[in-house]
Amino acid sequence: MAASRSLVTPTSSPLLEKALRDKLTRRNEAGGSLGELEPLAVRLGLMQNTLKPVLHDPQLLVFAADHGLAVDGVTEALARPTHETVHMLLSNQLPLTVFARAQQLEVTVVDCGMAHNLPPHDRLMMRKIAHGTRNSRASAAMSLDQAHAGMRAGMEIGDKLRGNVTVLAGVGVGSHESAALVLSRLTDSPVRDLVVTGPHMEAAYLAHLMTVLQAAQGRHRDVVEPIEVLAAFGGFEVAVMVGVILMATSKRHLLMIDGMPACAALMLAARIAQPVTDYCVFCRSHGHRGLDQALNLFRASALMELGMESTDGTGATLAWPLVKSAAALLTEVADGEDPGPSRPGGLAEPFNEPDPVRMPSPFGDALY
Repeated sequence: MAASRSLVTPTSSPLLEKALRDKLTRRNEAGGSLGELEPLAVRLGLMQNTLKPVLHDPQLLVFAADHGLAVDGVTEALARPTHETVHMLLSNQLPLTVFARAQQLEVTVVDCGMAHNLPPHDRLMMRKIAHGTRNSRASAAMSLDQAHAGMRAGMEIGDKLRGNVTVLAGVGVGSHESAALVLSRLTDSPVRDLVVTGPHMEAAYLAHLMTVLQAAQGRHRDVVEPIEVLAAFGGFEVAVMVGVILMATSKRHLLMIDGMPACAALMLAARIAQPVTDYCVFCRSHGHRGLDQALNLFRASALMELGMESTDGTGATLAWPLVKSAAALLTEVADGEDPGPSRPGGLAEPFNEPDPVRMPSPFGDALY
């Protein structure tokens, strides 16, 4: 892969954007306005640098890991152990995988650092960095070497993705709290705003949670560099997602971001290569108020709001048909007998993914 083609390129193109909007205006004249599908269609065209975006072989990647912070009781008492959640995903006992199968989304669970070892499964990818992170209240959640190892693993996954659409979601006991610490430090946001579930959150539990999280923040008060923030607060699923995001967006792939861990990974990736956010649409699978704040940090809103309280990734899976329809609005609706060009005049040829020849990482030698 040529280094110049590996860098994440901003999608901004005023000429192409005008051509896309003109094309949609012609659609409106025949079939009426399609509301929020139209700006989504424009974004897809800009991502792929074409008037006719084509999405293929979508994949849902669920990244699983355990977090040392959980030993301090930062999660609800009835929280399901991480390995049980993964077992239910692999055995189609959760709506997420059922919906994904109905939408023809290929599902893979990536073991980034679960405390338990699960038996081999054709939908379980082993990329375990360690058996869970350490407790960030007492020490760094992981070493810098482990943080880089997770990112390398993610870049390898991103380099081998067959399709150009990937749903990213993270699961694991303590994952939300760990991600909240990462986002809080990177954006200088109050961590309380990122962990408050809603008005009915038990006051005693919130007080305990804040005691633990503020202790973790105090221990790592001087840590501000992005990879050091990742190492200080965890988790392994976030590290691997960062690598996937960097590599996939370097190929102009669409990413669907669902949940707090995925938001934390995106924020970290954006500190390394800011344009990655151009290639993302945001989704949600639960009404956690902290996720509202996380989305606000990106000045974004979820593609759909269904009032769910489900596993991260579920909302993105249900939103996939809308994304697919937005692309079809540009590629499938006929413009009369002439199918029309894929590029407006004056623009270069559409982006084509180069052959996967491995080169040093454009995101820093430390990743390799």
